[in-house]
Amino acid sequence: MLTRRLIACLDVRDARVVKGVQFVGLREVGDPVELATRYEVEGADEIVYLDIAASAEERVTLFDLARRTAERLFIPLTIGGGIRTVDDIAAALRAGADKVGLNSAAVRRPEVLSEGAARFGAQCIVASIDAKWEDGRYRVYTHGGRTPTDLEAVGWAAECAARGAGEILLTSIDRDGARDGYDLALTRAVADAVSVPVIASGGAGNAAHVCAALSQGGADAALVAGILHDGVVTVADLKRAMRDAGLAVREAA
Repeated sequence: MLTRRLIACLDVRDARVVKGVQFVGLREVGDPVELATRYEVEGADEIVYLDIAASAEERVTLFDLARRTAERLFIPLTIGGGIRTVDDIAAALRAGADKVGLNSAAVRRPEVLSEGAARFGAQCIVASIDAKWEDGRYRVYTHGGRTPTDLEAVGWAAECAARGAGEILLTSIDRDGARDGYDLALTRAVADAVSVPVIASGGAGNAAHVCAALSQGGADAALVAGILHDGVVTVADLKRAMRDAGLAVREAA
């Protein structure tokens, strides 16, 4: 049975973890290294850092933060935000990341996915897709949800996978921070369209939502942020619920 993953996401700005709703109204919630370490101890399968302002501010992501975190983590670390080129990918991996998320750069120049996969392996390349329901379709947004594109999310996900992305990190902007459940229709549509793992993101409010994303939505992993940061649930609570729902999970060390 396929092991399903629970991934703790830390949105980072100015070296602090922040959280908002639909990518706006950000509030500070803590130190990223401390939170990442705590979530690992609780049983998280992976940690994702997203530097949410890097692309909009046209700077590279926080490699120093990745380095300090990687020194303390034993589970995989993904970093994203502001990574534009294969050299940026190399720098992120050297800093201690196991995977790199690409969003705005991939939309601007899709070849970066193929180049990254050829040089480092598809398992290192995560296509991060932010989508919003508009005019009867899921429109892809870039630059931290600020910039609309002409791309449709399901078709773009398929292209990303064909170009070498080893995973799709799929975030519903509509559901982000709302805590009323993942967008199961979006998640299922993308999961059915690609042969690589899909990470559901945006909308987790409780354990039932996480289980639904994995079972009904067809996701291979669920990304969780705000409900962990605010202490609504713990990683252990979520892993227990996943297990009770018949989903195969990795046991905490």
